[in-house]
Amino acid sequence: MLETDTLHRFMLEEAGVRGEWVHLDAAWQALLERHEYPPVVRDLLGQAYAAVALTAATLKFDGSLILQVTGTGPVHMIVAQADGQGRLRGLARFRETPPEGATLAQCAGDNARLMLTLDPGDGGERYQGVVELEGETLADAMNVYFERSEQLPTRLWLTASGESAAGMLLQAVPGEGGHAVTRDSEEWNRVTILAETTSASELLQLDAGTLLGRLFAEERVRLFDGTQVRFHCSCSRERVGETLRRLGREEIRSILAEQGAVDVTCEFCNAHYHFDPVDAEAVCAPEGTQPPTPDTRQ
Repeated sequence: MLETDTLHRFMLEEAGVRGEWVHLDAAWQALLERHEYPPVVRDLLGQAYAAVALTAATLKFDGSLILQVTGTGPVHMIVAQADGQGRLRGLARFRETPPEGATLAQCAGDNARLMLTLDPGDGGERYQGVVELEGETLADAMNVYFERSEQLPTRLWLTASGESAAGMLLQAVPGEGGHAVTRDSEEWNRVTILAETTSASELLQLDAGTLLGRLFAEERVRLFDGTQVRFHCSCSRERVGETLRRLGREEIRSILAEQGAVDVTCEFCNAHYHFDPVDAEAVCAPEGTQPPTPDTRQ
């Protein structure tokens, strides 16, 4: 039985390779309920959604990992974010609907970049890696990123549909003294050649145990208990208020003069936040003070 909204870690113990498998269902539908995307854009976003879940699972951190693709083409931005608690969100921005069958490179256009940003979430310094977007698929681009970042050998397989998004990641395990299986080692080549035989339909339709059993029938596979993943947006009225505070009192008063209120809609989840003049003044008021109460006497 296929496990939904689940991420599994696994080990190919004799090969010195570890992996992640993810299947996103309600977590993917929750995102699609908030935005309407053409199928090509939807599937690219779904692949990014699975990719960031898989990549974040390889890290030990409490902050968030942000995957972003930008370019000058029809799909000028794709963003997916995951945190250490298995919470996901994402969005895509497109100027026009790409033709059916368009590749990631065709959708992103010229000057396209792939960025991975690690935000520790505790006020610490962000780490960001940026590479030119290469390859026909997001999995290709992610593989290039890992090759150029001089990290452990890592490969991804990604797919998405209108119902689900899924993926698999393989990564070499650091050996004694920090030495790992290398990209040109026999173990790594054998395992990745086997993994290349998987198909999009298998990723979408098979549970982790069945898929790994098919791919690595001759390997000793250890499958760990699954963990749940879900859609979650971190926006809140307090966070929006902090953003408005950084705009400054004069900017907020200019918006109030023009529109009568400040309205903000979260790009990720479409949550709407309304600040009337009193609310807006309260946002700008120094801590421990209260804005003046409007005089309503006649």
